[in-house]
Amino acid sequence: MCADLLSYKNLMKEMMCMIDRAEYMGLIRDFIDKPVIKVLTGMRRSGKSTLLEMTVKELHSRGVDERNVIHMNFESLRFEHLKNGYTLYRELTAIVKENKGKTYLLLDEIQEVHGWEQAVNSLRVDCDCDIFITGSNARLLSGELATLLAGRYVEIRILPLGFQEYLDFSTMSEQTPSHKTQERFADFLRFGGLPGIHHMKWEERRIMHYLADIYNSVLLKDVVARKKLRDTALLEKVVLFVMDNIGNVFSAKAVSDFLKSQGRALSTETVYNYLRALEDALLIHKATRYDIKGKRLLETQEKYYLSDTGIRHALIGYRDNDISGLLENVVYLELLRRGYTVNIGKLDTREVDFVASRADERLYIQVTYVLTEENTDREFAPLEAIPDNYEKLVISTDSLININRGGIRQKNVIDFLLGSHDRHQT
Repeated sequence: MCADLLSYKNLMKEMMCMIDRAEYMGLIRDFIDKPVIKVLTGMRRSGKSTLLEMTVKELHSRGVDERNVIHMNFESLRFEHLKNGYTLYRELTAIVKENKGKTYLLLDEIQEVHGWEQAVNSLRVDCDCDIFITGSNARLLSGELATLLAGRYVEIRILPLGFQEYLDFSTMSEQTPSHKTQERFADFLRFGGLPGIHHMKWEERRIMHYLADIYNSVLLKDVVARKKLRDTALLEKVVLFVMDNIGNVFSAKAVSDFLKSQGRALSTETVYNYLRALEDALLIHKATRYDIKGKRLLETQEKYYLSDTGIRHALIGYRDNDISGLLENVVYLELLRRGYTVNIGKLDTREVDFVASRADERLYIQVTYVLTEENTDREFAPLEAIPDNYEKLVISTDSLININRGGIRQKNVIDFLLGSHDRHQT
């Protein structure tokens, strides 16, 4: 059994390494040998470890001696003895001193090391090295490390596959059935973008089992254990509520009232504590409301989106009538991939699904399933009321229409997802 599992993991790793996630690798290549620590953050199984392995191959292709490339994955028992920051520092400094030239340190799931912040900063100060670290926690760069490394790191946020990457992976994998792009998009909504699904037998039951196992791993390792939460059952009810309300305005009181109706008491403060823990584990993302007219962020009526829609369906099943929320989720994640900061828009009494900002750019987006005579005015009107000249789009699944009202364009969701992918990351 263990041998079979190891063989499967090695096969999956080998296949995944064949597929270059070009945008992320482009960013990583740009920062190799630059005097900043490269920090890759993302939910478990989103592809961080594979990107580190690709970085190792990139270094070797540049002629770096194998002895000068140190790659450690702290999820492995092989490095259990180094899960103390001081011990890790001593071990690595000893290796670096023996090497000729610069040493490249690639430290995977660094949050498993107690006191890693001081160790990494000391390595940066004391050694001739280039450091890459990964972590499955959004607060990896908060607190002490942010103070120690101010201006000395670059964060690269790794998300599950976008639709273009999903197509690339499914083309390379013999397991994924060959269909038309429209059918693959339907699968993308259902199964999500975690890379590992493309290296399994393409069967819904197996894929959902795999996704449920990832969810359990994230919940137990990155939420329950890290935050020392006791009531796992209550936490899961909050998770399921969020998953069942994708694209809806969120209210902690609504969650509290829902749980109370089921005989479980939970204060709104505790609800928000649970949500912050889920955000830290990068399982969910919060989109804050932005007052377009007043040009300020609002503290209420936020929305939550999932890092991966497939995990949602593994837990609560796939329902066709959830399509609008799922499309919003997919567009939201794509905007993050392109380096935008994404908010929910408010203009007087009107709502705009997304206000996406990047440097001096801004993009306003409405997302709807299909445009009809009944809803076309409703979708375009909020965008028409915005008094600026930034780009405005209505995104839908329609493929046979091409509406342009006063410069506000309708765009097919697949065309949008397969369009320009320029990123700007800091």
